[in-house]
Amino acid sequence: MPNYESRFMQLMHDRNFIHQVTDERELDAMMARDQVTAYIGFDCTANSLHVGSLVQIMMLRHLQKCGHRPIVLMGGGTTKVGDPSGKDDARQLLSDEDIKQNKEGIRKIFEKYLVFGDGPTDAIMVDNDEWLSGLEYIKFLREYGRHFSVNRMLSFDSVKLRLDREQPLSFLEFNYMILQAYDFLELQRRHNCILQMGGSDQWGNIINGVELVRRVDQNSIFGLTTPLVTTASGEKMGKSASGAIWLNSDRLSPYEFWQFWRNTEDGDVGRFLRLFTEIPLDEITKLEMLRGSELNEAKKVLASEATKLCHGLSASESAAGTAQKIFEEGLIGADLPTILIDTKQLEKGIWIIEALKQAEFIKSNGEGRRLINNGGAKLNDIAVVDPDRKILISDANPDGVIKLSSGKKRHALLKAN
Repeated sequence: MPNYESRFMQLMHDRNFIHQVTDERELDAMMARDQVTAYIGFDCTANSLHVGSLVQIMMLRHLQKCGHRPIVLMGGGTTKVGDPSGKDDARQLLSDEDIKQNKEGIRKIFEKYLVFGDGPTDAIMVDNDEWLSGLEYIKFLREYGRHFSVNRMLSFDSVKLRLDREQPLSFLEFNYMILQAYDFLELQRRHNCILQMGGSDQWGNIINGVELVRRVDQNSIFGLTTPLVTTASGEKMGKSASGAIWLNSDRLSPYEFWQFWRNTEDGDVGRFLRLFTEIPLDEITKLEMLRGSELNEAKKVLASEATKLCHGLSASESAAGTAQKIFEEGLIGADLPTILIDTKQLEKGIWIIEALKQAEFIKSNGEGRRLINNGGAKLNDIAVVDPDRKILISDANPDGVIKLSSGKKRHALLKAN
């Protein structure tokens, strides 16, 4: 096991964050000796990030807690171009207003994980639109374009995979890696930022930035990437049957967030405890050694700790309490996703398949019929046998609430309004 001088690099190794590093020993020595400023970029493609970004967010949190300074770079400028990394098609171009709104939604997430301010280790948030939108095209190409080899750019995975699949790559997207490299140059000049971190799909873009700074300003800077996080069954991290696992509570309730982690595959529990919680490593070692039904307790710890970081202690405890009521006591939990139904509509009746669609348990009528025929749909914990059944006001409890379930783990409340 590597022995690092710096607390941060040792922690990153012990918690399995490290995939690739440029000049690893030199970076480690610098972080042991000096306070280091590092950044990760986040494009504003939606008004929330999802758990696919959580590894990077946790890296910034660990960096700050180890006495270094994190920069959150909002991609207000690069979002206008679109990162081709990991994409089969070009991203939809967003308006300036969309990007602004998305940036505000994302900002709220980081305030939960980082301390912002003017202190030496306080995080700062900057937007690359500040320098990218004012670039003069010809001047930019003359000063920086000459440092990039098209031959080499074509060899990077973000470009190569698209071309190998004979899928179109626009000239706009092809420029993305140059703009990201220029971001690193600007941050190094403006904030003495010497480290860019990101997912493994960003390695080529990061290397471009490291080399650009070396050629233009003759300074040494560094890059560090994390492994691609997949589940034990090989699925991409961050997706559920109902869609993306968003980090903002207005996109996904704390209960659903908690439940996502509670449903972690057995083979992922130890790894996810290291990456997504701050539980001490010796405690994680004990938890991941549990077997059978006892491993469920480790999953509850994972769910509660991850939810506490993202949504706060109160929301985490409430979600855990709701889960206990539903799965262990057979009661209705107040934190379940709630769908408001007009009382008059319930008096007339709403088709069970339509309700399953509104709860986002199914996407089509055929899928709904299969769910019902297989005994997977339940009303108030009783299996629905007729796909043409209507849900009526008489199905509601005295509080006007109806419990709708798909399988054993997905639940929602229909509430008369």
